[in-house]
Amino acid sequence: MTQQPTRICILGGGFGGLYTALKLSQLPWTKLEKPEIVLVDQRDRFLFSPLLYELVTGELQTWEIAPPFTELLANTDIRFCQNAIAEIDTQAQQVQLQDGPTLSYDYLVVALGGETPLDLVPGAGEYALPFRALADAYTLEERLRLLETSEADRIRIAIVGAGYSGVELACKLADRLGDRGRLRLVEQADQILRTSPEFNREAAQKALEERGVWLDLDTKVESLGPETISLEYKGQVDTLPVELVLWTVGTRINPVVRSLPLKQNQRGQLVTTPTLQVVDHANIFALGDLADCRDAEGKQVPSTAQAAFQQADYTSWNLWASITGRPLLPFRYQQLGEVMTLGTDNATFTGMGLKLEGSFAHLARRLAYLYRLPTLEHQLKVGMNWIASPILEWLTPSS
Repeated sequence: MTQQPTRICILGGGFGGLYTALKLSQLPWTKLEKPEIVLVDQRDRFLFSPLLYELVTGELQTWEIAPPFTELLANTDIRFCQNAIAEIDTQAQQVQLQDGPTLSYDYLVVALGGETPLDLVPGAGEYALPFRALADAYTLEERLRLLETSEADRIRIAIVGAGYSGVELACKLADRLGDRGRLRLVEQADQILRTSPEFNREAAQKALEERGVWLDLDTKVESLGPETISLEYKGQVDTLPVELVLWTVGTRINPVVRSLPLKQNQRGQLVTTPTLQVVDHANIFALGDLADCRDAEGKQVPSTAQAAFQQADYTSWNLWASITGRPLLPFRYQQLGEVMTLGTDNATFTGMGLKLEGSFAHLARRLAYLYRLPTLEHQLKVGMNWIASPILEWLTPSS
């Protein structure tokens, strides 16, 4: 009787899940040890989320930042299941798909990411748009086109949250809408980008000022209406007219994860050991937004794409080590710097001893992200397109 291969189920096809699967498939397995790798995601495309903002201004196309999983996995043995997760049974070691079969597993990787909560204030669920997924970018594009073709002199947009996502989105929208745009950035704290290096914060502040983005600091959103936003500042509530509200605040853990009988923190994140294994469950790994992880030096690992990208390397290695009887490696997070887009052809870049702002930072950001795209084939396709596009544009006579 032939022994069944070890099955690794990876839930979530973001930075943590997809990159873990790809790294696993490249490790030096013997014929007997080689596992079956199953990747599950409810979407049909991977999303390189740090470049999602470029869809707002048309700088990039969907295929560049969101290639289909089938294309990325074409030259691998990884099996892809497009489905949502209904339930995880850690006792039976099974994953129940919403519209599909039950998958048994020997090892489980939970990398389902987070969701934007839209029930924090009255009216947000009905009238605010999140900006986290490809579908969100499509919805925003549709709303913007309707507003741009309307007869309104001004297009008033409020963005809730002055973290990275809010600031980047504000700059891109300001560049797209030009003189018609009236943007305000609403932040509960007393400054923008609280966790960012001072150089980046100052560059962002300047970029917002140059684009005429109004900052509402120390301000809470009290409620949203069909065409209004009510803001509370120093105990006083003002209701302002607005055509569109974008919500970039908060991350909520997937309900399927929260229901698991595993050790969690107050936010519902799975608590892991430094080897990225869930506490008391050596065959379950967790990474990305849903993991409460301290690295080998006891430092809290941030919930960022950069961290998930690095965790994928360690997760794949530790799965390989678990199956082949080798020692596991504790995760060591490296802060590689910070990049942020601040409008069309403008960015800020800090890292590797460099502090860049403007077009050079924009180029450095693009090259850094090109290197991090999931496969060499996709990197080459996108890189060639980035080189060819300006040349073709220059050669094409304007009408």
